[in-house]
Amino acid sequence: MNYGGFIPLSTVDWRGKSVCTLFLRGCPVRCAYCQNSAILTGKDMRDIKEVVAMIRESLLAVSAVVFSGGEPTMQKDALLALATEAKALGLAVGIHTNGVFPDTLQALIDGGLVDHIALDIKARWARYNNLLKGNYVENVQRSLALCREAHKSGRLPEFETVVTLFRGYDDEVPVIAQEVGDVDLVLQQGVTGQVRPLSEDEMKAIADTLPRAVRIRTREGGEIFYEGDRSRRDARKRQG
Repeated sequence: MNYGGFIPLSTVDWRGKSVCTLFLRGCPVRCAYCQNSAILTGKDMRDIKEVVAMIRESLLAVSAVVFSGGEPTMQKDALLALATEAKALGLAVGIHTNGVFPDTLQALIDGGLVDHIALDIKARWARYNNLLKGNYVENVQRSLALCREAHKSGRLPEFETVVTLFRGYDDEVPVIAQEVGDVDLVLQQGVTGQVRPLSEDEMKAIADTLPRAVRIRTREGGEIFYEGDRSRRDARKRQG
């Protein structure tokens, strides 16, 4: 596999679980705000057995492994092999993905090799390909559809969509929420060096524009379940 890094213990990569997190190098998408830009390109080829040994060393402290990146589903064969090994060790398997490789997600689900998928949604569908400078929207839509179906049928225990929010892009949220449908939605605080991050209160105000509960994730407050401020939402409707 093309190795990107390893965290032996994390409590922030999968809600309610202590996990180890393995980063797979490489990604075809070039998001300007990517926190892992150093591993989007380059090569550090490692034997699968070497990487599994890292995971095994974390067994006493974790109940799951999360595969992230980069884009982990870009390395289909390596990811399937690693997920299989993780399951054999008794670990639950989580995937953080941008959804541009739906065939890999389908193989993981069909093989019973994944317990949790967090799918990043970058923008409303109409802006997707222009924003990411590539023809990705149909693949991401396929990933969303197959994960939603697998979750509803019980083949995928946990599924959530994640929207990373930056100041000035709050008008995207109601459209994205409608497009993803009845799937758990996480509003995640975006952090870059150029723009002041949205506060938790500002993200709550954005969530109040939605007719649904969401999870809000910030560096300051961690992750909270937010059902919304009904009075503020009603005031917005009156103003409209």
